[in-house]
Amino acid sequence: MADYITVFTTTDDREAAEELARSAVEARLAACAQIDGPISSVYWWDGAVQNEQEWRITYKTPASKYADLAAHIKAGHTYEVPEIIATPITDGSPDYLSWLDDETAPR
Repeated sequence: MADYITVFTTTDDREAAEELARSAVEARLAACAQIDGPISSVYWWDGAVQNEQEWRITYKTPASKYADLAAHIKAGHTYEVPEIIATPITDGSPDYLSWLDDETAPR
């Protein structure tokens, strides 16, 4: 398993995205969270294809923070089944990766 990951989620409201991003960084579950959007999402829900506008949040964090970050996202999310997907960071600037550790360390 990788030592560092990016974690993705989406939400239907910019303010909700900003709150999910800010609260995770404040809790030191991620060193950084970036918001993209609006994006168009096409997906199955309630037996029909949906086409909605969403905002994507990308968190950068040590892999050891995943379980707590996922629980934090789920607890603060408005979706019944929020997208929470982690992908490994296979390589990166040593200075940046060190920064991820520093900014997610308990204070």
